[in-house]
Amino acid sequence: MSIPNPPAPDQPPASPTAAYNTAPVAPAPYAAAPPAPHADAAGQPAVVPGKKNVVALIAMIVAIVGFIFACVPGALIVGWVLLPIAFVLSIVSLFLKGERKWMGVVGLIVSIIGTIVGFVVFFAVVATAFDQSFGSGDTTVSQPVEQDAEPAADAEEPADAAPAEGTRENPYPLQSAISNDDWTVVVNSYNVDGAAVVARGNMFNDEAPAGSHYEIVNYTVTYTGAEKGLSAEVQVAAVTSAGNVLNSYDAMVALEDSFGLDELYNGASATGSQAFLVPDGESVLLRVTPGMFADEVFVKP
Repeated sequence: MSIPNPPAPDQPPASPTAAYNTAPVAPAPYAAAPPAPHADAAGQPAVVPGKKNVVALIAMIVAIVGFIFACVPGALIVGWVLLPIAFVLSIVSLFLKGERKWMGVVGLIVSIIGTIVGFVVFFAVVATAFDQSFGSGDTTVSQPVEQDAEPAADAEEPADAAPAEGTRENPYPLQSAISNDDWTVVVNSYNVDGAAVVARGNMFNDEAPAGSHYEIVNYTVTYTGAEKGLSAEVQVAAVTSAGNVLNSYDAMVALEDSFGLDELYNGASATGSQAFLVPDGESVLLRVTPGMFADEVFVKP
C-alpha cells in the first residue's frame, strides 16, 4: 500500500471544484450584422426616391411664359429674353441627375417653337407698321370730262377684252387726277420738242446728243395727307415704246421751273417741269407714282 505524496509546502491544496473551473468557456452570443443601408425589414433593398430636377421644371415654366409673350405684339421683347434663357436651362437640365427630365425636353421644344413664332409675329408687326407709315392707300384716277364721248362698246364684246385702265396698254389721258391718301397728281402738259425750253432754262445745259432730243413734262402735286410731305416723293418717269425707263436725272439739265424739294402741308400744291432725253423715233408714256410706295399709273401724253 502506497502512501500518497504530501503536497508541496508552497502549493495550495486542490479545490474540490477545480475540475469545474477548468471547463471551456461558452462562446459569446453571435452578433447579428447590421442591415444593409437602404434595406427594409426583410433585408431587401429599398427603393430610394430620385432627386427632383428643379432646373428642368424652371426651364419648362420659363419656356411657356416666353412663348406666351412671344405671341403678343406689344410684349415681344419679353419673349425674346425668356426663350433663350429657357433654351439654355433645358439643355443643362438634360445633363443633371434626377427625375422629371421630360420637363427639360418640353422646355427645349417650347423654347424653339416660341422663337420661331416670335420671329413670325415680329415680321408681321414690322410689315403692318411699315405699311401704315409709308403706304399711301389705294390709288384712284379721275379722268377729265370730254365733250365728245366715245361710242359705247359693242354689247357682245366681252367685258374683260380691254386691258385695265392705267396700264401701258390702256393709259389714262393728260390732266387725269391721280390720287391716294397722301397725294393728288395731275399731268398738265407734255412738250415733245423741248430743246428751246432746255436752252432757256440754264446756260450750262448741254444740247441733246445726236440721235436723241428733249421732251418736257409739266405736272402739279397736291399733298392730301395728315402731316406733311416732300414733292420729291411723287415720281414721274418716261417709258419708251421699246420699254426703256427714262428719268429726269438721266439728262441732268435745269429748267426755269424744275421741281425741287418742296415741303408741303395738307392742301398745299407745287407745279414744275422735268426734262427727259428721248431717243429719236421713239414715243413715250408717262409713269406716275403718287408716293414712294404707291401703285404706278401710266398716262398717255
